[in-house]
Amino acid sequence: MRLSVRFRAASVASLLCLSAFTAASVTSAVAPARVMLIGMFHFANPGRDMVKSGVIDVMTPTNQAYLDGLAARLAASEPTDVLAECSPADQEKYDQRYDDYLAGRYELPSNETYQIGFRVAKLAGLRGVTCFDEDEVGWDAQPMFDYMDAHDTHAKQDIEARFKVLSAEQDREQSSLSLAQLLHLANDPSRDAINKGLYLRTNAVGAGDGFAGADASASWWHRNFRMYANIQKAAAPGRRVIVLAGQGHTAILRDLLAVDDRRSADDVRVYLDGTD
Repeated sequence: MRLSVRFRAASVASLLCLSAFTAASVTSAVAPARVMLIGMFHFANPGRDMVKSGVIDVMTPTNQAYLDGLAARLAASEPTDVLAECSPADQEKYDQRYDDYLAGRYELPSNETYQIGFRVAKLAGLRGVTCFDEDEVGWDAQPMFDYMDAHDTHAKQDIEARFKVLSAEQDREQSSLSLAQLLHLANDPSRDAINKGLYLRTNAVGAGDGFAGADASASWWHRNFRMYANIQKAAAPGRRVIVLAGQGHTAILRDLLAVDDRRSADDVRVYLDGTD
């Protein structure tokens, strides 16, 4: 009886070891997806951000040469996908423009989707860029500003003063720094903290009385959770995904990627410098 029990126990242990070995073999056979988030300031600034500033001219010969070199360095990382901050509803339009670009019939506008996304996709031999934005949801802040107008003018003055300071700082940077330096700032963890801190600055507005501030903050995270879901969809095992998005998005997307145990992060900052 004891021998039978020992035999069964040994058999179970052997099966468990075999299962673990098989699982490890399957896991090692396909590498986890790697995701490179590239925080951007918008090259063709539409003026929709609360923190507003002038924008460096990326179309100068010097900056075009830099972007050519940057695209070559990024393409050398062998991406399988390039995701861009454009609406999936417009995917067909971007596909046609990309085909025209490959055929020499389309001159790239200043928007970063074209200036970086199209360039990298072409050099990497990809079929195009994938739109991953979810802009039908977003920062629903008007109820919060209405609440501040009626009940908390101090909070409104505080956030407007903060926007003014940051806008002036960005104006100074855009007028004095190189394109490479500006992209480094857009991917600096300290800048991510500043960006997310803006939402915490107003998060307590209306606390206990409708929570207008917290709801506004949650609406922004809602959009970014949807965008990250699109990244997860693209970043299947074995894929290497480059993601281009405004720094206000990547500040949050980096936090999600950092705790995603199925994907690993690649740091874009090692690609930003060059002699180009």
